[in-house]
Amino acid sequence: MSVDSATTETYRLPGLEAVGVPERPEVSVGHWIERGPSKRLMVFSGRSHPDLASAIAEKLGVELGEIELKTFPNGETYCRYCESIRGADVFLVQTGCMPVDRNLMELCLMIQGAKLASAKRITAVIPWFPYSRQDRKAKPREPISGRYQIQGFFTIAVDHMTALPLFGRHFRDLGLQGEGVVSVAPDAGRAKHAVRFGEMIGAGFAVMHKARLSPETVEMTEVTGRVRDKIAIIGDDVSTTGGTIIAGADALREHGATEVWAFLTHALFSAEGLKAVGESALAGVVVTDTVPIDPTHRPEKMTVLPISGLLAETIMNVFSDDSVSAIFGGDTQLF
Repeated sequence: MSVDSATTETYRLPGLEAVGVPERPEVSVGHWIERGPSKRLMVFSGRSHPDLASAIAEKLGVELGEIELKTFPNGETYCRYCESIRGADVFLVQTGCMPVDRNLMELCLMIQGAKLASAKRITAVIPWFPYSRQDRKAKPREPISGRYQIQGFFTIAVDHMTALPLFGRHFRDLGLQGEGVVSVAPDAGRAKHAVRFGEMIGAGFAVMHKARLSPETVEMTEVTGRVRDKIAIIGDDVSTTGGTIIAGADALREHGATEVWAFLTHALFSAEGLKAVGESALAGVVVTDTVPIDPTHRPEKMTVLPISGLLAETIMNVFSDDSVSAIFGGDTQLF
């Protein structure tokens, strides 16, 4: 081991001369003691999406860590790590699907348990951020629920990951790219993302304007941009009923689009929502598996893209103290 003379000093062990021991050996004192192995990566899964956690662990080449999670008769959650995690880099996989509050509380207990077990670093891997939709006060006497989840309010490091490159690659593989295709934003708030997606597939851009009649019902009022005689692709972050993309598909067909596709990062559909999507005018719907999707109700026109590889690569970069944004070409925005 090399020693930097600028940061160390050398001294002789006391008492060696009295017993006739030569002056050597000499001991070098530095600012740290180096011991190995220096880092351990461990992955644990909550109960929200164990299939995704298993797929991530498989991509990383590790087994999921042993953890006991159960619910007491009164509804409280119990958590205990069944193996030592002292000094380890611990990654906790827990998404925000139903039951949302239980899964969120379970994650908090997993984090606290890891802290008390002396984990070196704890990273929560949350594919779908619960409460992130309520990021502003739209009406009087409403809470800003997302305040507890949004990056700008955190006092710890947060890395956003985007599924947009996955969607871009998928639609290019389908041949849906170029001048005959248009990327459509379902509302003005998604315009920036629609422009980025259009650049990925070499397509044009359009935006729809909607009026929300209720939390589950929307009405498309107009479409800005050329969609006639083109294949339209609507991109959105999340859907629970499919109302926005279904209404958007109908409006785009009325404006002359030959075919309408949609992609969603988070498919929070109920059984009724999946049925509605399957019966809609959409040619196809592409989603990711950030939340579990009921295979018994999933329509044939729905394609599910796995994100385990993306998350595994991100976890490895965090573990190795490498750049996360480099995975996404330097652009990590919440999508």
